[in-house]
Amino acid sequence: MAPKAPVTVTGTAQVRAIDERLILPLPEEASAQLPSRGQVAVHAVLGGQERDTVVEPDGRKGHWIDLDAELVGALGASEGSTVEFTLTTTKDWPEPEVPADLAAALEDADDLAETWPSLTPMARWEWVRWVGSTRSESTRAKRVDVSIDKLRNGSRRPCCFDLSSCTDPELARSGKLRE
Repeated sequence: MAPKAPVTVTGTAQVRAIDERLILPLPEEASAQLPSRGQVAVHAVLGGQERDTVVEPDGRKGHWIDLDAELVGALGASEGSTVEFTLTTTKDWPEPEVPADLAAALEDADDLAETWPSLTPMARWEWVRWVGSTRSESTRAKRVDVSIDKLRNGSRRPCCFDLSSCTDPELARSGKLRE
């Protein structure tokens, strides 16, 4: 079976603020061209700024891109500003930023020293999303412990996790990007 050809999606989108965070929700027609309703690894050109990133699902069959402080500064972005984008899908996922609590648990688990690096970057993204998808500190701590246990027992991905839901607890309610 031949590998899937990259998909390139172009367009413009308006920056949106949710509380203090700025995001770039993709227009419906752009999101529909992506090969998954879940996360999609892309090489992005946003207002001339190049990034390898992951486009996040909004829980409504759409997608959005997180605009970190560096990108906001480079774009001069603010709520309502328009950004031209070109997104090209890639099979090469960037490494996720592993949160400190999960990183510490992995470091303390000497027996997993070879397991975490052996996972695909996409699978590591799934573990990071699952751990981080709760507002509750006690649930989060439990998910870190469960992650270590599941990895010890051979799991390569978290179980029973809706990959098309919006999992950022600052931006989502009930698995959907806040309106």
